[in-house]
Amino acid sequence: VAMSHWAGLVSTPAKVNLLLLVVSVVFSWTSLSDRVPEFALTKIEESDIGEGSGEEPVTEDAADPEDLEVFYPTHQWQTLRPGQAVPAGSHVRLNLQTGEREAKLPDSENGRSDTKEERRRRRLGKVDVDSNSFTSQELKKALAKMKESEKAERKAHEEEVRKKFRPIEQLKKEFEKLNVKMETDYEIMVKLISKFNSSASTLDEKVVALYDLEYYVHQVDNAKDFLSMGGLQLVIEGLNSTEAALKENAAFVLGAALSSNPKVQIEAIEGGALQKLLVILATDQPLAVKKKALFALSSMLRHFPYAQQQFLKLGGLQVLRSLFRQKGMETLYIRVVTLLYDLIMEKMLLENSQHGDQMEEKIHQYQQVKLVPAVLEQDWCVVVSNLLAMPEHDAREKVLKTVSVLMAFCKERYQGDQALSTTLSLLRSEYEELAAEEQREGDKDGYFQELLGSVNTIIQEL
Repeated sequence: VAMSHWAGLVSTPAKVNLLLLVVSVVFSWTSLSDRVPEFALTKIEESDIGEGSGEEPVTEDAADPEDLEVFYPTHQWQTLRPGQAVPAGSHVRLNLQTGEREAKLPDSENGRSDTKEERRRRRLGKVDVDSNSFTSQELKKALAKMKESEKAERKAHEEEVRKKFRPIEQLKKEFEKLNVKMETDYEIMVKLISKFNSSASTLDEKVVALYDLEYYVHQVDNAKDFLSMGGLQLVIEGLNSTEAALKENAAFVLGAALSSNPKVQIEAIEGGALQKLLVILATDQPLAVKKKALFALSSMLRHFPYAQQQFLKLGGLQVLRSLFRQKGMETLYIRVVTLLYDLIMEKMLLENSQHGDQMEEKIHQYQQVKLVPAVLEQDWCVVVSNLLAMPEHDAREKVLKTVSVLMAFCKERYQGDQALSTTLSLLRSEYEELAAEEQREGDKDGYFQELLGSVNTIIQEL
């Protein structure tokens, strides 16, 4: 009706123009309504779902692999069908003319495609996949093959190890068959003492038994057990044997058991060990026997003032002094001097230490030991100083230490000894040259420099 009304008012040319205007508006509205979705889809594709949408992008692994059809891109744009999975790294666009999605491989600078998929294929090496690409299912199959290969290699290695080594259960059974039994030190010492004391044992078997016993009685607890089972007294009686080998090894075991063991020291001196050792040292015996007897005597006297007192009463210093007049006993000289030095220093250090109730008692015991007067009486001052003529530097070192200790008691005797002055002068010249050579080699506080200091100290005191 409206159009008819307007038709009656407007001329014919005007009618034509108005009709064209209406058709144009309708056409424009229709075109806009069709293009809006295209712009929306293009925006979604280019923004990759958007950073702030809060929605997780749907990956190929999240979807059902059976519902996805993999798209194999080339360097040319190809149309994507609905539901096709696009490999990562492909270029995707929306064709605004056709309204369809298209994809292709990216173009590198050298004109070749270098996508993540291809780099991944190169890392995988030889895998049974499509020549152009591979799916997630194919990847899973390839990984499964790799795992199966690793399992096979590991199983082969385990089989090789089983062939070389026997299982622990089998070893346990074999040890049980052998009836292996661990013996305690106590049980071993009982057997050794029985072997030594048995009249059926040969001389060699007794010597071996004593040699093995020496190893065990070094330990304090084993030495106490050795005492309780009667082994100590058997060994002391062995010092009277007519066989030199038995006397030597009996003294060796005795010295090992006595070392730093007061309980054994008391039992040994009460059992007559001191007298028997002095007899061996005073009579004609092989050097090996006297050497072990001197070792046992030293173990008995150290840190045991009662034994030292009995040693002096029995003429022990005279016995040791006689060794310097016997031929072939030169190797014992330094051992005797070392024992004398230890006994003198032991008493001096105790007297200079802090006093207490127990210490007072021990000092009182040492006061009963008249060692220094016996040393002066038997002229040990000269006996010791004459040893400075020995050629060995180690022997001279021990003698110099002993002379320094004896200086408090033997100073007057040394000042009148012209031979000692000559020896000291020669030693100083020798050690000055050796010390200078040490310093040239970069050793400022060397061994010979120390010996030179000891010589100079004695010369200055004299």
